[in-house]
This record gives sequence, structure tokens and C-alpha cells, in this order.
Amino acid sequence: MDLSNIGNLIGGLGLFLLGMQLMTNGLKRAAGQTLRKALEAATKSRLRGLISGTAITALVQSSSAVTVATIGFVNAGLLNLGQSVAVIYGCNIGTTMTGWLVATIGFKFKISAFALPMIGLGVVMSLVGGEKRYAHLGTSLTGFGLFFIGLSFLKGTFTGLENSIPFEAIGATGYGLALFVLAGFMMTVLIQSSSAAMAITLSMAATGAIPLAAAGALVIGANLGTTSTAALSVIGATSNAKRIACAHVFFNLITGTVGLLLLLGLSGIINNSDLAQSFDLVILLALFHTLFNGVGVLIMWPLTTPMVAFLNTRFRRGDEDQAKARYLDKNILETPPLAIDAMTRELGRVSRMTSTLAKQAISAEVSDSAPIKAQAITINKLIVEIGKFNQKLAQQQLSEESSQILPSAMRVARYFNEMARLSSLIVEYSERFDQINDSSTQKDIYELKKITNKMLDAAVVEDELYASSSETREVLHKLENKYQKIKQHVLDAMIAGRLSPDEGTNLLDSLSHIHRLGEQAEKSSRYWSSLSPVEHRSPVVERHESQKHKQEQETPEDKPEEKQTEKSPDVPLAVN
Repeated sequence: MDLSNIGNLIGGLGLFLLGMQLMTNGLKRAAGQTLRKALEAATKSRLRGLISGTAITALVQSSSAVTVATIGFVNAGLLNLGQSVAVIYGCNIGTTMTGWLVATIGFKFKISAFALPMIGLGVVMSLVGGEKRYAHLGTSLTGFGLFFIGLSFLKGTFTGLENSIPFEAIGATGYGLALFVLAGFMMTVLIQSSSAAMAITLSMAATGAIPLAAAGALVIGANLGTTSTAALSVIGATSNAKRIACAHVFFNLITGTVGLLLLLGLSGIINNSDLAQSFDLVILLALFHTLFNGVGVLIMWPLTTPMVAFLNTRFRRGDEDQAKARYLDKNILETPPLAIDAMTRELGRVSRMTSTLAKQAISAEVSDSAPIKAQAITINKLIVEIGKFNQKLAQQQLSEESSQILPSAMRVARYFNEMARLSSLIVEYSERFDQINDSSTQKDIYELKKITNKMLDAAVVEDELYASSSETREVLHKLENKYQKIKQHVLDAMIAGRLSPDEGTNLLDSLSHIHRLGEQAEKSSRYWSSLSPVEHRSPVVERHESQKHKQEQETPEDKPEEKQTEKSPDVPLAVN
């Protein structure tokens, strides 16, 4: 192979990979929510998961995109691990479509006759369409054309290569086939694309540069090479992502071993020259790729349940660390709808942690301050992680609705952060409450704590993501009334001498923290609905509008004596 062939190889491979990337991105954007809806069908059964994984991967031509979406669904609780493993099996079958495209179209027609017009038409559609669906289809069409032009360069590169390297002699031995498996593995690891490795293998087989058995070994190696992509993608990822990657590795290792044993047993028949004359080797190779993955599914299907049971016992250490995000996975950033679901789910988890912490702080004693402060620090770390994830998500191509969700998510996170901070302060005031001798004031304190606890219960985000904020608005009105009344009672007690000036001032300070805690909880509930799709949202009603409506229905004696509250500016969360 001279320098010219090396240049053609590099350029052809680059065009092929660029075409694959454009084709995949275009199809993903054109599909919109189709990928999500198709994966939702996988929740019905493992068989449907297998079918969904196969169909979606064949459509978008990217097993990694489907794997990432599957991880997102598992993190969101929409798929269990068994169903997701079935989707991964389907991905391995669906990815064989690349081989069939190459075998049936790439080497059967004059590529320039249809590839160049496809590129031209695709570019025009992309330029004219803006963000419309047919513009994304144009991008995909452009990638499709580049895919085949790159393939033509690859095919030309390997013509006559068999005269330079004795591939046939090497592939005639068991050790030789093992070397080809290793070569396929290394090729995929270096290129990070099993489709590109498959295209190179088919190009070599089409030109006669490599015998069929050796080409089959390269295909097995390429399948094994995809495990490196999975392993690299889950470094620092969630436990669910690691379990799915392990299932992927187990599948490819077991089926790769079986495939190699079959090749070793049948290599003499496969390399028979009569076979090469009677059949199209490229078609046979594509068929082998499909059958090989199909047999792998048949082998792994009865082993899925014990494998899932084993994987569910692994990678628990990360989940046990409360300060580590459970749902935020870097692999799903390229699929914004799933990334937003994951971020919303993580915020829901923080909401439950914060509510529990706040209720503990309200009823705690001074001796409980250390664990409460430690938990507040944990919540702060989680919110910083959410902020970093939010920033990375903002760098993706987002729809207008998704772009509006991100600031609301940070607003809600800021409220949780403030609730955690207030909780760590409130516990310090518990001793002051016990020192109050005035029975009327003690009763007011008890009732304020009771209403605040009710607010925390109403504002907490449970498993359902589309909770209404109407209940918290009602509780807020009661909290405001009680807070204004208790402030007046404390001031009256100070004037009457039942409380010393120091006691009264400190008490007002501590009651202000409890009142503010309830306010922050209500705000988090009020803006939580903006993290949901439009059709599920509860309207965001400003507090003064809600109170105005309530006050119109109140009797004069029920109205608060004072309408001054300590408000906090709605500033973005500072992410360190």
C-alpha cells in the first residue's frame, strides 16, 4: 500500500464517519419524540424492548444513541434493568443494518450516480428548511451521500491488497483467525465506530483482499470493540449506566466467543473457493453479522434474569453516597428531553431530602445540629452538581421550551439550597424556644411550626412529576397570617414585660427563619410546574395575586394585622 492508498484510506474513512454522524444527527432531530415514544413501548415486555431496540437502531444508525436513551429511561424509572438489557440486545441486531446498506447498495450501483445528487439535494433542504423537520432530513440525506462516497474510496484502497499481504494464508489457521479478531477489536477501539470497522471489512471482502473466514473474524472483533466505547462512556456515570454497560460487555464477550468457535470449526468450508464463486461474499458477510448477533440473543435470553439479578447487586457504593447524583448522567446530555427528565428527577430527590431536613430542624434540639449541618452540606453539593449539569445541557441544541426550563430548574434548585441553609440555622434557635416562659407565645410558636410542617409536606415533590402548587398557595396564606399575628404578640409581650428585649429580638429573628423556610418551600412548589411539559403545567401564580384573591373573601377580623414579609431576591444559584 503506497502513500496514495493511505491517503485514500484516511480520507475515505473520514468521509464515511462524517456521513454517519450527519445521518444519525439528522435522523435523531427529524424523529423528535419518536425515539422516546418507541422506547416507551419497551416498557411493556422484554420482547417489545428487543423489537424497539432493533427498530430504533436500524432507523437512526447509531447503537450508542439508543444506548444513551436507554440509560436515560432506566434512570428515570421508565425502564427496569431487565427491559433495558433487552433493548441493548436489539441494538446489537439493529446495528447490522449498516452492513446490509453497504452490501446491497454501496457495492451494487455506481455511487456517483446517486450519492452526489443526494448530497446536493440534502444541502438545499438544510439551507432552506431552518429548524423544520425536512431540514433535518436534508442533513441526514447529505450524510447518506457522504457515507457512500467514503465507502467508494475505501473499496478502491483495498484493491490488489491481497498481492501484498498473504491474508488467505494467515486466516487458514486458528491462531490467524484469533489475530483477525484482535485486529477488528483494535480497529474499532481506535476508530470508536463499529460501523466504520464493518465498512472496512466489507470493502476488503468485496475486492477479494481477504477471505470470508478472516472477514468474519474481523466482524467478531469489531463487535467486541464496541465494549470499549461502552466502558469509556460510563466512567463517572450513574450506577444504572454502569450496569447497562456491563450487560453490553457480557453479551458481546459471550457471543463473540461462540462466534469464534463456529469460525474455527467451519473455516475450512467457509474458505472454499467454490463458495466464493457461487455466492456474493459481501452479502454472506452481512448475513453472518446478523445471524451472529441473532444467535447471541438466543443464547443470552434465558441468562438475562440471573444476569440482571447479579448486576442489581453491583455498583451500589455510589448510590449509597447521598452527595452523589443518581440520575445525572453525562451520556444523556446529547438527548435533551431525557437530560431534562433526569435533572427534574434529581431535583425531586433533593426536594425530598430538603423537606426531611427542614422538618428535622424545626423539631430538633441543639445537640442535633451536627448531623443537620452535615446534611445541609450534602444538599449543597448535590445542587452544585445539578448546576454543572444544567450548564452543560445549555450548550446542546435545545428547543425553545427546553431553553425556558433550564432557568426555572436553577431557580427551584436555589430555593432548595436556601431551605437547607435555613435548616442549619434554625436548629441553633431551639434552645431559645425552650426558654420562653410566656404560655401564649409558646402556643404561637407551636402553631407556626405546625403550619410550616404542613407547608413542607405540601411542597415536597413525590414520585409524580406533575404536582400542582395550589395546595401550597393555600397553606402560604395561613402561614402569612400566623406569622404576622405572632410577630405582633411578641412585640406586645416585650412591651408588657413578659419578654425581655433580648429575648424578644432573638425570638423574632428565629421565627423569621421559620417563616422564610415556609416561603422558600412554597416558591419551590410554585415554580416546579414550569419544569413540566406545557400540557401538564400548573399555572405559575404570583403570590400577591393569590393573596389578593384570598383577602377579597376574608372577613376583616381574619386579615393579618401587618403585611410586611422578608422577601428574598430571586437570584440564580451561584455554581462554584
